[in-house]
Amino acid sequence: MKKFLGSLLIVLISTLQLSAWERESIWPKGKMPDAQKHQIAAMTDEAGKEGFNPDKHRVAYLEWFEAPDASVRNGSCMILISGGSYMNCCDVGLIDTWHKELTKRGVQCVNFVYRTPRPEGLPIFQTAWEDGQRAVRMVRSEAAKRGFDPEKIGTISMSAGSHLALLLATSSQTPAYKPVDKIDEYPCHINWAIVNAPAYVTTDGEAGTPATREGYGTDVKLSDVFKFDEKTCPMSLHHGGKDPYTPDGSTLVYRQLRRMGIPAELHLYPDKGHGAFGLERGIEFMTQMGFLGPVADPVLIMDRFNSDADRAERIVEDVWPEGKMPDPQPNQCKPYIEWHIPAQLKTKAIQIIYSGGSYTGNDPDGFEVAPARRYLNAMGVTVVTLKYRTPRPTTGLSKHTTAWQDLQRTIRIVRSEAESRGLDPNRIGIMGSSAGGHLTLMGVTSSRHKSYYPIDAIDKLPCNVQWGIGIYPAYSLTDGAEKPNTGGGNDDSAVLVPEFSFDLDTAPMLFIHGDADNWASMNSVKTWEKMRAMGIQSELHTLALRPHCFQREASPGTGSYTWLDRIGEYLQPFIKEQ
Repeated sequence: MKKFLGSLLIVLISTLQLSAWERESIWPKGKMPDAQKHQIAAMTDEAGKEGFNPDKHRVAYLEWFEAPDASVRNGSCMILISGGSYMNCCDVGLIDTWHKELTKRGVQCVNFVYRTPRPEGLPIFQTAWEDGQRAVRMVRSEAAKRGFDPEKIGTISMSAGSHLALLLATSSQTPAYKPVDKIDEYPCHINWAIVNAPAYVTTDGEAGTPATREGYGTDVKLSDVFKFDEKTCPMSLHHGGKDPYTPDGSTLVYRQLRRMGIPAELHLYPDKGHGAFGLERGIEFMTQMGFLGPVADPVLIMDRFNSDADRAERIVEDVWPEGKMPDPQPNQCKPYIEWHIPAQLKTKAIQIIYSGGSYTGNDPDGFEVAPARRYLNAMGVTVVTLKYRTPRPTTGLSKHTTAWQDLQRTIRIVRSEAESRGLDPNRIGIMGSSAGGHLTLMGVTSSRHKSYYPIDAIDKLPCNVQWGIGIYPAYSLTDGAEKPNTGGGNDDSAVLVPEFSFDLDTAPMLFIHGDADNWASMNSVKTWEKMRAMGIQSELHTLALRPHCFQREASPGTGSYTWLDRIGEYLQPFIKEQ
């Protein structure tokens, strides 16, 4: 009996050791490289307690959280990395949030606490990088004991911690320190990274300051401390549009990952400063990449949004009066609009939607339009769909000219009728996909340019809009002006096409784009960068592994499945009634 109780006690102690929070120093005594007397390893809540003894907190450590429940465990592990300007580890609240959200999804979490403040006589990140490489090796060495796959180790991080995470993600083949024991025989690469607000990424801030020139300038580059070696891993990059640690750092990292063919996501949030945004998007990224288990079978979007139950009325209207249509083409369809009035009108805002189709055709009832209008009707938003003229003109006009004429006329018609329908003529947005995304960019950036000569009083009204939504816009860069982007839009030589004027009425936009789209996601990213340079705050989401028409069918739990929610969230400031 005593032998049985002793064995049971051993099992219970072992279980508690593996499930309770454990703190584990990462360096053997006397072996920590570049030890400096002013540095400690402690989160700020602990360092700020009365009686804190810094001499007992000199060594970087791992803090293992409880193992996830066996029913949801998926064999993955996440290393949580706080920010704090390399001066401290301050993100106590974020560590707690990340640990709770990821653990309940079956992920083993471990908090990594590195040495701060900044070392003297070394790069600001050097001791943290040494600690980081050692920490990854220790985590990998304990995979079997703790029940996760040694090749399913990711990081989630903030600010300076994200700078460190980028070093771990891009530069694992560059040793940060000399080996000290057998743990250092383990590789120190990570398998994915969720990177929030990375600091010090561009050369105008790499010395450890906010980006002094906001990431702009032909001489401002991506810091060369990031090697982008052969073990560079997939990433999900998250950044606020007004972060003084410039979001251009994230767009530059994203571009380099695309050059290397590494799947990635980029999530940019308008009017947000320095902070961690979009944890849900990071979880969707992990889901899409299979890090949380097998990806669910895809579902057709037309099966998910197949009812007009939230529409009260449908009204069809010609775009042009008889005989007044400019540049008539013998091969083109007749353009028209349809008003879709919601059963419960909750806003005076109006959303215009149209499809893509390479400017050779377009379908206002297809998967690029009908689900979105049904979704918005359910939100109480009035939707106007447009059937614009296609195929392409045959009389020497540019591929988009007649469609652009139809769009400008449509905006004016909607504005002219808004008040009579109880709507606001100054709250109109446009949305299109693919070629329709290119058309949206025409409408957003070039409303001060006439696409046709006025024909009646309606044409005295302005055709500017208050927002735009571009879903995988095509033909937006010079390496893909007529076909898929030959260079992926990644080279600096691929610039925005000249038909986008970016005039003084240019409106903010939401972009959603598949990362694996042949009509490259850089169409959206470079437009976002241009708008930011103009002082226009836009939102952007790219989706890892996803092609053109990412939403046609998508797996639950991924960003391609929830994409309409990004539209609903983005529209809130525009549709909110005062």
